[in-house]
Amino acid sequence: MRCQLSAAALLLVLLGGCSSVGGGTPLVPNKALQLTAQTSIPLASIAATAVVIGAVYLVYDPLAPNWEIEEQRLSEDTYRMSLKMKRFHTGGSGESMQVFRRRASQLQYEQGFAAYQILDYSEGIDSQTLGARRYAEGTIRLVQP
Repeated sequence: MRCQLSAAALLLVLLGGCSSVGGGTPLVPNKALQLTAQTSIPLASIAATAVVIGAVYLVYDPLAPNWEIEEQRLSEDTYRMSLKMKRFHTGGSGESMQVFRRRASQLQYEQGFAAYQILDYSEGIDSQTLGARRYAEGTIRLVQP
């Protein structure tokens, strides 16, 4: 992700700071897209808009899951899970318990246990420089009947 952001920042600097490459040739031709007899859009504006939309997509990434899960196996039947919500989102703030239970059920099924028991669970908000981020942590034990 950091590599993608760095590449996007480099592209923005190159397109924004340089008007030409080499012998005075512009990066984007000085032409316009004629929409109607009185309306046209310069190609430079279209290129700049595409770069901004690409940068926003890289930072926001609407297709990425809202929660990332890190799990740690403490023993044969006990797992600790840490969930972190992505920094920029448009919803999903209240679904940490649902995501936690879904992953616990997956572990139960994958390991061949009959059920799981939540030993502890907590959620909160971690204030960071670039904005607050929701988190949840919990421990489960897989049990046989």
